[in-house]
Amino acid sequence: MMETNGNTGKVTQVIGSTLDAQFAEEHLPLIYNALRVEVPKTVLGETTTETLWCEVAQHLGGGRVRAVALGSTDGLQRGVDILDTGAPISVPVGIET
Repeated sequence: MMETNGNTGKVTQVIGSTLDAQFAEEHLPLIYNALRVEVPKTVLGETTTETLWCEVAQHLGGGRVRAVALGSTDGLQRGVDILDTGAPISVPVGIET
């Protein structure tokens, strides 16, 4: 699992597989950075969270970014915390994988 750099924002809009998030302007995630969101899920009255990974695609200005979700955004709401990993998405390759 990728660590975060402590930079936290808030989801402000979700449309299909894209989402907008607000960060402090001085801590704006770089384009291609991986973002992590813990999406609350309720099944049979039991609430858990599911990790959703996103990638920053665009800077919108005013500390806002637009990101593409790499999974289902079902259950994702405005106001949920979103964490900047400080690095692009990485996938291990080679014999060990």
